[in-house]
Amino acid sequence: MHDIDTNGAVLAAPAPRFGLAPLAHRVTLASGWVRLALAWIAGACGALAMPPFGFLPALCVALVPAVWLLDGAATASSRLGRRAGTALAAGAIGWAWGFGYLTAGLWWLGAAFLVEADQFAYLMPLGVLGLPAALALFYGAGFAAARLLWSSGPGRIAALAFGISAAEWLRGHLLTGFPWNTLGMALGQNLWLMQAASVVGLYGLTVLAVLVCAAPATLADAGGPARRRGPPAAALLLLVGLAAGGALRVPSGPMPEVPGVRLRLVQANIPQDARFNPRNRDGILERYLGLSDSATAPDRQGLRDVTHLIWPESSFPFLIQRDPQALRRIGSALPPGTLLVTGAARADEPLPGERLHFYNSILMIGQDGFVGGRYDKLHLVPFGEYLPGPVDGLLRTLGLKQFVAVPGGFTPGEGEEPLPLAVPGLPPVAPSICYEAIFPGAVASHRERPGLLLNVTNDGWFGDTPGPRQHFAQARLRAVEEGIPLVRAANTGISAVVDPYGRVTGMLSVGTEGVLDRNLPRNLRERPPYGRFGDVFFTVLLLGCGLLALLARHRRAPPPPRGASM
Repeated sequence: MHDIDTNGAVLAAPAPRFGLAPLAHRVTLASGWVRLALAWIAGACGALAMPPFGFLPALCVALVPAVWLLDGAATASSRLGRRAGTALAAGAIGWAWGFGYLTAGLWWLGAAFLVEADQFAYLMPLGVLGLPAALALFYGAGFAAARLLWSSGPGRIAALAFGISAAEWLRGHLLTGFPWNTLGMALGQNLWLMQAASVVGLYGLTVLAVLVCAAPATLADAGGPARRRGPPAAALLLLVGLAAGGALRVPSGPMPEVPGVRLRLVQANIPQDARFNPRNRDGILERYLGLSDSATAPDRQGLRDVTHLIWPESSFPFLIQRDPQALRRIGSALPPGTLLVTGAARADEPLPGERLHFYNSILMIGQDGFVGGRYDKLHLVPFGEYLPGPVDGLLRTLGLKQFVAVPGGFTPGEGEEPLPLAVPGLPPVAPSICYEAIFPGAVASHRERPGLLLNVTNDGWFGDTPGPRQHFAQARLRAVEEGIPLVRAANTGISAVVDPYGRVTGMLSVGTEGVLDRNLPRNLRERPPYGRFGDVFFTVLLLGCGLLALLARHRRAPPPPRGASM
């Protein structure tokens, strides 16, 4: 294996003969298209660590070659003759790695383009390849930053953790943000390991995941056993410690429940191509009402046993608040004391000279058919629910439009964060619609602590693919971060009730039709550290990795082995 000095020069390159060293040697010396292909393959392997697979060693297979490839970026810099060459070579490696990871992890986005294939199928390459290619630029920047902090030995593991974690934080915040499948989710889907998110959050899990899964790269390093085996041993101890701490945190018994609250979640499993067809409006409404009043057991009497009925996002192919007949039909079906909380599109009456504004909302409907409080989605999906302002006119001129067939697209709700939704009979509700639930810290960032995270969604766009399962896993982690139970209603699944430790108390799987009856778990009495301080502990971890990498880089470089050539 090569030793690299702090300027990126190759100190020694003896040909190893056994162990991991020969493989590391070949990967380090790869160049050109071979180097980029290896990076792409390594990144693609990392997708197997994400839901629904959850194979944590796959992240080692992804990150260990990344370390060796970044070692080889020094070879490029020696030819280019400047430090910028190292960063440029590392950035190309990072982009290829990220492109592989995101392509393998987000391929299911293509299913949305086939729902209305006559209108959108030709755009599929933009979603399946274009989006990963664009998001991979964050990984390119992260790898370049890591390589600028690079050194020989264990310090470079901290440098990689710093670069990738900073890049993923930026990916989750810039340009509206898209923190889907951050590497921390490799730890965030195991009940014991996910408990660390209550302190460090999703991005802190990314730091820990990179430290753990990249550490085996040092097994191929030159030097003594402590230098080679120390980091993997420390990583194993860290992983065992996280699991043990999580096991101790999760109680053996169920959470206490909120008295007097009996929830019923309805999963109608309506095909996406039929869901938004206005001709199906009556049939869809009757399907929801029929499922809602179904008797699920001999001791269950349908809606008479329910206090809160929850339907998913955009349950109707029409504007329910403008349809008195439909409202009366719903109101007449609700027994006294039962409230419907449902996702629905709505529209405000426009002022003179203004166009009609449409909102993706959560509405409350009572026994009299009256529409009470509401929540309007704040964080809309670019290109799905609206076209971004800077390119809106150009794209419409080219004949492009958003997926949801709403004139002009949806309008975001007012404010910068969701306010607690007052639902009679429930503790304060932190509402979220669709992918709003993937943003850590955003669903319960208000001062008044909610007692419930409510997420309504429609993952029917993506069929029976990893997409809905990944979406649920990320929403589930919000419950652990905030110490607040999650109630999630989805059209085609996954609908579930999750307690504040991330334990699933009931679930309807993808592609099934049915109802889920559950009581509401209480939230934790005290906010977890992440719920109180947000990303403070992630920032400490991130800066700690950066400092360790800097110290290792500025440490005096070891002398080259006897007989080595430059």
